[in-house]
Amino acid sequence: MSHNISDNGGNDGAGDQRNGDQRNASSSRDIAARVVNALENDEGMRPYGIKAEAYGQKVRLWGIVDVLAEKQRAEQIALSVPGVEEVVNDLTISTDGRITDSGTAFEAMEELALEPGVDLKRVGARSEGGTVILEGRVEDQEEKDAAMRAASKSRGARNVVSRLKVEKADK
Repeated sequence: MSHNISDNGGNDGAGDQRNGDQRNASSSRDIAARVVNALENDEGMRPYGIKAEAYGQKVRLWGIVDVLAEKQRAEQIALSVPGVEEVVNDLTISTDGRITDSGTAFEAMEELALEPGVDLKRVGARSEGGTVILEGRVEDQEEKDAAMRAASKSRGARNVVSRLKVEKADK
């Protein structure tokens, strides 16, 4: 009869598990601290005091920002931090005072007008329940992307949906 006996020096393995948990907690705290630091080093994000917590390589962001573009920017910054694989973006978009869909649409059109890469003769915006819907025609993907970025800067926008069609303009 043979017996498999292993000697782990009296260690039941529980200490190894606790040490691993401590290392993971320390690593998670380090990642969260690096994300917060990256957000604070970004001039546009600094005023918001965004908070972060990490669970391994997954980071959760929370706090309040003014517009959708800032929420998206915070997520991009967090994803750029080494060790971050996923971001749960729990940032809240909050404007000063109430803004209606017509106000959000107006803001979106103002932002589109400020974007040099967008031709307002062919692009329009409306808002439904805080979702800005872009409609019309654009010449290329670059113009479509520029319109999406511009609309995401409008107060009241919680989401931006493109129904833009890419078509070369007749010359």
